[in-house]
Amino acid sequence: MRIALSMEILGEVEKVIADRKARPRDGSYVSSLLREGEDKILEKIGEEATELIVASKNAEREAVVLEATDLVFHILVLLGYKGISLEEISTEFKRRRRP
Repeated sequence: MRIALSMEILGEVEKVIADRKARPRDGSYVSSLLREGEDKILEKIGEEATELIVASKNAEREAVVLEATDLVFHILVLLGYKGISLEEISTEFKRRRRP
């Protein structure tokens, strides 16, 4: 059940990103990232990945959780920007599990 809830929140975030892509809003961080484009989104992914690495090396559990969340969020923004769904990612994970 916990896994289902985890996937549910990721699905909710995916829907918000899709909505901001279809209907940009003034003052929306997601809308601004999508408007600035792929280079900005990739820059944010790089920043968050670096921050996650630093938090992990410093053995800061709470910071690892926060930075991992930021990284996953920005990856979801990139996927939305590219029109790639979580379902496609899930399908690829399932394909990799096959013997």
